[in-house]
Amino acid sequence: MSPVVLAIAPIFGLILLGFVLRRVEFPGVGFWPVSERLTYYVLFPALLISGLSGRSFDDSARGLAVVLFVSVCLVAGGLVALRKRLVPDGPQFTSVFQGSIRPNTYVGLSAAAALLGPDWMTLSAVALLTLIPLVNVLCVLILSRHGDNGGGVGRTFVELAKNPLILACVAGFLMNGLDIILPATLAELLTILGKAALPLGLLAVGAGLRFDGLGDKVMPVAVASAAHLLVLPLAAFLLSLFLGLDPLSRTAALIFTAIPVSVSAFILARQMGGDHRLMALVITTQTVLSSVTLPLILAVLG
Repeated sequence: MSPVVLAIAPIFGLILLGFVLRRVEFPGVGFWPVSERLTYYVLFPALLISGLSGRSFDDSARGLAVVLFVSVCLVAGGLVALRKRLVPDGPQFTSVFQGSIRPNTYVGLSAAAALLGPDWMTLSAVALLTLIPLVNVLCVLILSRHGDNGGGVGRTFVELAKNPLILACVAGFLMNGLDIILPATLAELLTILGKAALPLGLLAVGAGLRFDGLGDKVMPVAVASAAHLLVLPLAAFLLSLFLGLDPLSRTAALIFTAIPVSVSAFILARQMGGDHRLMALVITTQTVLSSVTLPLILAVLG
């Protein structure tokens, strides 16, 4: 069996376990929202800060940022240009747009940890600092334009400034730049907390999957899934070759463009008048499909 498949299989095994646990209501329906908040606000920041401590950054990190930025902008621009032909309905288009570019950081970090070796945290931090602000701004702009509720662009920048993953990445970069060394006890505490982030995050992804109502929304789900799981990583691959990225950075670019859409897209769609039911279907479909497409893309293009 392919080493890529062997490395990624546990990720989707945890997602499947989360789905099963939610279906049997174990350990209880109220557990999952609390678990997701703990992971997002405490465990993942701890993982990023502890992992970035003492890391070095070179030109390949900047090349990765350029590839991710340009790839997302190309796909986003293509979707806007083809909107009336692909998905003329405004709220549906916002969900297709989010589903085409918004990454699931839980899956991305887990895949990076499994495949990128000791430099996985450095490359992941560069990816997060590039993608999170860019994707959030683009998605809110589209929702403001085509969603039923509109508004909210100014609020986006406030939310970005408070985003715990961005703050953790910035803190890690600053500590490196200023040669700040964490006290041993604090560093160990962050390391222990960080070890819980990936499994809990993946279980939460599985717990959020929903499969009902796909029948009448096949076309927009297919467009979003093809754009995100095939077109976006292909664009990243071609740009990586054009810019001469090293193999490890190229693999990182593929990971963070070939992963499924984030569950947070559902929340934003509901808040800003997107088609949140379609968004739930896109999230579920991409998560299932990526169990095949992600290892395939990494095996062929990585």
